[in-house]
Parts: sequence; C-alpha cells; structure tokens
Amino acid sequence: MLTAHLLPGLLTGFGLIVAIGAQNAWVLRQGLARDHVAVIVTICALADLLLVVIGTAGLGALIGDHPAILTGMKWLGAAYLAWFGIRSLWSARHAGALGGGQPPSRSRGSVITTTLALTFLNPHVYLDTVLMLGNIANQHGVTGRWWFAAGAGIASIAWFTTLGFGARALSGPLSRPRTWQVLDTLIGLVMLTLAVVLLRS
Repeated sequence: MLTAHLLPGLLTGFGLIVAIGAQNAWVLRQGLARDHVAVIVTICALADLLLVVIGTAGLGALIGDHPAILTGMKWLGAAYLAWFGIRSLWSARHAGALGGGQPPSRSRGSVITTTLALTFLNPHVYLDTVLMLGNIANQHGVTGRWWFAAGAGIASIAWFTTLGFGARALSGPLSRPRTWQVLDTLIGLVMLTLAVVLLRS
C-alpha cells in the first residue's frame, strides 16, 4: 500500500500544493508575524483534507458537470484576490503602521475569515484537490484510492505546518519594517497577478 498508493498520493499532493499562491503567501506572512499560526495551519490542512475526501468520494465529477459553479467561484475569487492585493500594497505604503518592526496583529475572527476566503474562493483549489486529485485517486481502485487520498492529506499537513511554523524561525531576522514593506509589496503583486490569471483562465 505504501509504494503503490500512499507514496504516489504524497508526491502528487506535494506537487500540487508547493507553489506560489494566495493561500501559501498568506500562511507565510502570518507565520513570519507569529500571528494565529496554529489556527491558520489547522484550517488550511483540514480544508485540503476535506476537499481531497470529497474528490476521492467521487463528487469531483459532479462539479465537473456544472461549470457554472467554477465560473461563479472564479469571479468571486478574482475580486477577493484583487481586494487583498490592493490592501497589501496599501499596508506596504504606510511603514508607520508596522509598529514594533512587525505588522499589527489581527483579530482571531479576521484571521479565520481571511483564511477561509483565500481557501474556498479560489476555484484552482477545487480543480487541484476535488477534480485532479480525486480523479487520480479513483484510478487506484476502491481501497487504494483512500490510501492515495491519505498520502495527499499527509502532504497538506506537512506542507502547511512547515510553512507556518517554519517561518517563525525567520521572524527575528525579518522583523525590520523595511522587510515587511517588501513582503507586503510582493504579496500584493502576487495577489493581483493571480486575480488576472484567474479571470483569463
């Protein structure tokens, strides 16, 4: 089971998740800020697990048969990414708001809302987890597909944990306001670029 199903699921999961995206940029930023990292990592990992299970159970075909669902998510996701990008650029423009060399701490509710939005308003998440991983998983047979899904789930947990808590080790060297200006600028540009790419996809 390990080499036939679990390992391919692990490698496929890593291949899809380890990429520059809105969700990863958010996890990295909050990890560097040491701001509600455990909450963010838990939400991202559990969301991925849920979507992989949904895809493995065969519901990916249902979404594939209703492209209007993904179209609606595309416009909502692009609008949210554009707003998030503009807000990040605005934060980078105002260095004085970075009191103490770190960005201001967000409320728990705000962090949860942002994490859920960046996760579920991105149609690429559904394409990667529900459709792609789900379809690949179902090629491994009735039993093997769940081992494959378990491998993909382990990849998500490992990645978000490493990204979120690993970033905390760099929070000391990266605690200067100028660094946060650069980081917020890069995140803003990434978000705006992803919004354009999303609309053109």
